[in-house]
Amino acid sequence: MLYVRTTLFNIGYYTSGILFGSLAVLIWAFVPYRYRWRVITLWNRFVMFWLRLTCNIRVKVIDHRSSESNSQPAVVMAKHQSTWETMFLQYYMAPISTILKKELMRIPFFGWGLATLKPIAIDRSNRLQALKDVKIKGVERLQEGISVLIFPEGTRMPLGAVGTYYKSGADIACSAQMPVVPVAHNAAECWPHKHYLKYPGTITVVIGEAIQPQGRDRKSITEEVKTWTEEQIAALPLARDDGIYSPQQAQKPTSES
Repeated sequence: MLYVRTTLFNIGYYTSGILFGSLAVLIWAFVPYRYRWRVITLWNRFVMFWLRLTCNIRVKVIDHRSSESNSQPAVVMAKHQSTWETMFLQYYMAPISTILKKELMRIPFFGWGLATLKPIAIDRSNRLQALKDVKIKGVERLQEGISVLIFPEGTRMPLGAVGTYYKSGADIACSAQMPVVPVAHNAAECWPHKHYLKYPGTITVVIGEAIQPQGRDRKSITEEVKTWTEEQIAALPLARDDGIYSPQQAQKPTSES
């Protein structure tokens, strides 16, 4: 049954992606960004609905932001485990500009849709220039009233793994004097990276209080984000309905693992 449900999800996922990717190209030239992102992220909303309908994957959001910080552009620093969070955060935290590798822009339909949302595409073969571009464009986006989404570990991390939290996100926030918003979740338990099957369950997303950069340096902010994020993830309940942590593991590791 899991294969059938996942296959049904994929049919809707890719078909709708082609349709919205084509629509993105058609409206790019004459629809202003402030309206364009609302149209394009309808696809993200559809994917979340379709995921619930076909695979019975629900979402629980715990948002600790105040109403004031909720309306303010920020540097969103999120754990990267799956494809799911890239879909969800694009609309939940919108308008938002995602920092991503430029190769993604070349993917037909999907890349076209991304390109209309003013992402910050970087060339990872030139790390020094990439860091400069991220900072300059990140500050520009914030000044335009657009939040910036960055995955501080730089790549997807396996369940239970903790990578190096890089300081780029905090650097942007300090330069622009805009807050940092940390995000923790357990999406990979239901939507594992590089696995075909999607597993029924409830993905929990925790959005932390905004961290103000005034009087702070990028190192201390990054450490605070890392500590908060990993503590939140360790405390999250199991996501999958069958109580299994991942396709490879029978139980969730403790925070000391």
